[in-house]
Amino acid sequence: MPSEIKQVDVSGKPLVKRTAVARGFIKLRRETVERIRLGGIEKGDPLQLARLAGINSVKLTSLLLPLCHPLRLDYVEVNPKINDQGVEVEVLVEATERTGVEMEALTAVCIALLNIWDAVKKYEKTVDGQYPDTVITDIRVVRKVKNDAVS
Repeated sequence: MPSEIKQVDVSGKPLVKRTAVARGFIKLRRETVERIRLGGIEKGDPLQLARLAGINSVKLTSLLLPLCHPLRLDYVEVNPKINDQGVEVEVLVEATERTGVEMEALTAVCIALLNIWDAVKKYEKTVDGQYPDTVITDIRVVRKVKNDAVS
């Protein structure tokens, strides 16, 4: 029989400096990429939107993922980078906590990428409202570091 859902008790774990880096990618049409580069997106700069949305979503992770603990964050950095195929978003999250910050980093990547999609969807849609070229992919944790306990 499956066990009941519960949040893990981390009260006995020491406070530790924790860092996680996550990354993901949104594939866009070449015309959309060029429009972003030229500042021609009606809703504004999708890269700045991704930064803001990513930072905000890190703070909301425990509300979106019910088994995650609310964390006191030390630092969040969201770095969207445009290339000829689309936009890669990398997120760094740091906290001195009893549990890791990889879910916060992953959440920020996902939300940042979704906000880019929302900002450019007008240019990605076909005449019948489909998105044959737009794909969010390769979302993953690329680095996780746990330093010594903090006294």
